[in-house]
Amino acid sequence: MPAAEPEHTEKNIFTDAIKRLDSAAEYAQIELEAIERLKHPKAFIQVSIPVRMDDGSLRIFTGYRVRHDDTRGPTKGGIRYHPDVSLNEVKALALWMTCKCAVVGIPYGGGKGGIIVNPKELSPMELERLSRGFIGLIADFIGPDTDIPAPDVYTNARIMGWMMDEYSKIRRAYTPAVITGKPLSLGGSLGRDDATGRGAYYCIKELEKRRRWKPKDIRVAVQGFGNAGQHVAHLLHSDGYRIVAVSDSRGGIHRTQGFDIPSLIQIKNETRLVKAVYCDGSVCEAVESENVTNEQLLELDVDILIPAALENQITADNAPRIKAPVVIEVANGPITSDGDAVLNKKGTLVVPDILANAGGVTVSYFEWVQNRQGYYWQLEQVHQRLQEIMSREFHAIFDLMEEKKIDMRTAAYAHALRRIGQAIEASGTRRYFSNHSD
Repeated sequence: MPAAEPEHTEKNIFTDAIKRLDSAAEYAQIELEAIERLKHPKAFIQVSIPVRMDDGSLRIFTGYRVRHDDTRGPTKGGIRYHPDVSLNEVKALALWMTCKCAVVGIPYGGGKGGIIVNPKELSPMELERLSRGFIGLIADFIGPDTDIPAPDVYTNARIMGWMMDEYSKIRRAYTPAVITGKPLSLGGSLGRDDATGRGAYYCIKELEKRRRWKPKDIRVAVQGFGNAGQHVAHLLHSDGYRIVAVSDSRGGIHRTQGFDIPSLIQIKNETRLVKAVYCDGSVCEAVESENVTNEQLLELDVDILIPAALENQITADNAPRIKAPVVIEVANGPITSDGDAVLNKKGTLVVPDILANAGGVTVSYFEWVQNRQGYYWQLEQVHQRLQEIMSREFHAIFDLMEEKKIDMRTAAYAHALRRIGQAIEASGTRRYFSNHSD
């Protein structure tokens, strides 16, 4: 059974998340007690999930679910399957989700969940037993009006379908709105599959207008070639951007002329490997490229760097070697606060995760709305509504950044904190109660 992360590491990621609240608080103009409330998750649950393995043995897996803040609505956030899941990591991710939902103005707070497991070691039937077992243990902790899970690292639409089905069995009522990111046939939304990458793409397109870029001149490196990384790379490639490097957990490839991204996606999805190829129909031929590590990819001489893998990829150690003038955080927390400080000093523009990857939770919100209404939208409606939200919030945050002369992450947190603070203050804070006491 994989061990959880060491305690000091667990503390760091949540403490790091708290630091970002503190640095943005002075620009948010809200009561300090609102900030204090956000430093403490509302509730969390830890469960032990017994799973009968295919060989007849029994294994016990540890799972977590955190509801961070529900001032603005039910909590919302993914469930990840990963060997390094820890309670404090999940707490940090839930806090980020609270801010992310506020950034895009959807009526949710933040939640998150995870199971300590390497899903690649489990058979499909073992994964199903694990997924259903987890929902059986947290069914009273989640719900369409309470806490709504979704996919995350190493979980997908099929797993969400199993979870929704298990919850519905427990409640003895078909309840699609309890989970988002489901298969279309089980109440999923059109446009959810590429929503995270598409949201980041819309941010880049707004930045393109501001910077007056010519896409063909812009070199892009993408660390992490999973769902989000593939979709943002594909959309940018279609617009003429030159994707010169991509990587997965095994390593990456680099080619100054750029890659044919549809070909790379085809091979990756067929073989689970990142290979430098060009495909014409079903015929794929290798092309010359340089092998690079994930660490080397981050330090390439490119115009846009897109970390789309896991947390803590850019730190104070390697940030001085980051050459890209623009970083788009498609992963959650890929830059530590110390790394941020180095990049800010260099003048690197970082479009932060709580904005750049908010397309996923935004379309999850659309799915939840459609489930509750029993009325489903066309793909064009989903894309249009997502673009409107991402463009509006990008410019609001960019303008705040320029007005206050702060970095874009601080501006994004200040933007989120204003909305959260207004909701908290609507119920009364010290200022209200001290002015109305006898």
